[in-house]
Amino acid sequence: MRKVSLDNVKVGNRIALPIFSLNNSVLLARGSELTPEIINNLKQYGITEVYIDDGVSENISVPEFIKKEIIHETKNQIKKIMDNLSIKTSTDGEFILEIVKNLIEEILQSHQVIVNLSDIRSIDDYMFTHSVNVAVFSLVTGITLGLEQDELKNLGIGAILHDVGKVRINDRILKKPTSLTVEEYEEVRKHTVFGYEILGNSENIPSVAREIALYHHERMDGSGYPYKLKGKEIPAEARIVAIADVFDALTTDRIYRKKMHISHVVDYMLSLSGKHFDKKILEAFFRHVTNYPVGTGVVLNTGEKGLVFKYNSYSPNRPVVRILIDSNGQKLSRYRELDLSHKPDYFIEDVWNI
Repeated sequence: MRKVSLDNVKVGNRIALPIFSLNNSVLLARGSELTPEIINNLKQYGITEVYIDDGVSENISVPEFIKKEIIHETKNQIKKIMDNLSIKTSTDGEFILEIVKNLIEEILQSHQVIVNLSDIRSIDDYMFTHSVNVAVFSLVTGITLGLEQDELKNLGIGAILHDVGKVRINDRILKKPTSLTVEEYEEVRKHTVFGYEILGNSENIPSVAREIALYHHERMDGSGYPYKLKGKEIPAEARIVAIADVFDALTTDRIYRKKMHISHVVDYMLSLSGKHFDKKILEAFFRHVTNYPVGTGVVLNTGEKGLVFKYNSYSPNRPVVRILIDSNGQKLSRYRELDLSHKPDYFIEDVWNI
């Protein structure tokens, strides 16, 4: 299977993974054949990409880091919290803690080294999916850095609720499909203080979680907000969530812009190491993120083109690639697999929209 933009799918392609609505009902079952009407309906729903099965991607399976059922259930639980009218003033820390403990347990049990949050999602459920993804990325980073169980729980609560202050921001601004005005941007920036206030009014919310909500937009060089803190003035947990937040935001389609490819996001964020992001934390974060997820079309330095077939856990950015097109641009009658970890002269030069 491979992930394909809806703009690039062909009528007759078959869905490799089911697509769920936010209430966990099946929008499109596995094996469904795409028709013009279905493609249009998915776009109307805010879906921008799907997993398909075709000849070139046979026997390619996207490894699960966390069971899809857990991700879907967690998203539903977050939605219930955010839909509760009381969220604008307070929330229940005990309920959030149970969610976080389940995520920690799943992560610690996972045999996958690479975090692959491959859930197909609607643009409209961005806030809920983003909250869950940021929590997962933050917890994996915290585990890598050696945080204790209680520290992980506090980190997870803050990560899931890092954007809770946005419930006080007008939807007209949050869902605006064009650039924000200066006044609108200033309004959005208030979500950090609003989040701090909401969590301060809430029971069983650790102080670390409040600080994450308040400081996750601060930057190491003092260019962030709301207080332009620098370096170690920013709590370590907020520095972790800052990285997870930016990574997930840039690798996700939004109403007002298309997502960036992971490899470009990695390059961009590494260029800001020590400036916007804590260098040590960024290195820990990227130990478990690959530039080229399974199913990604890639171009090698030799000119050959193919699909990422599987990860090499000890060298995630030198995967096994299924070669489909040779260096002369000719389609191979029989594809072959090339393990880049055994070929030091070969490397991925670019991504390819197959």
